[in-house]
Amino acid sequence: MSTPTCHNIFVYGSLRSGFNSPAYNYISQYFDLVSPGRIRGTLYDLGAYPAALPTAEDRFIIGELYTIRHADEFEWAMAQLDDYEGIDASYDEPSEYRRDLTEVWIDNGQTATAWVYWYTADVTDKPVVASGDVLQYLQEKMKSL
Repeated sequence: MSTPTCHNIFVYGSLRSGFNSPAYNYISQYFDLVSPGRIRGTLYDLGAYPAALPTAEDRFIIGELYTIRHADEFEWAMAQLDDYEGIDASYDEPSEYRRDLTEVWIDNGQTATAWVYWYTADVTDKPVVASGDVLQYLQEKMKSL
């Protein structure tokens, strides 16, 4: 990955606080929550996890903006998250995700720049999470069972 000048990350899936997953427990050791926020994109239900694709349309993905606690730990912390997301140039298989900078609209009406993991594989026939909020989507899905 490129040298970071941005120490923020936007998360929309298992790294969000509402999941209380081991991945969230990891992120909360190194990053502080800045604000709930949203990014321009489309969210898909892949079954085991969500996938986000960027879009120029007025579709938004709901998530959280975090910033690193200690700037000198950013490279190492992001390398761990890259590994979790399956980003590794040493493998012969293509990565399912890539990490890019994007604009985040935060709740106070301002914007910030943050890293986000975009899905790179095919989403044909995968359900769109219309609300853009995977937590809300999963709660509604559980109610309908």
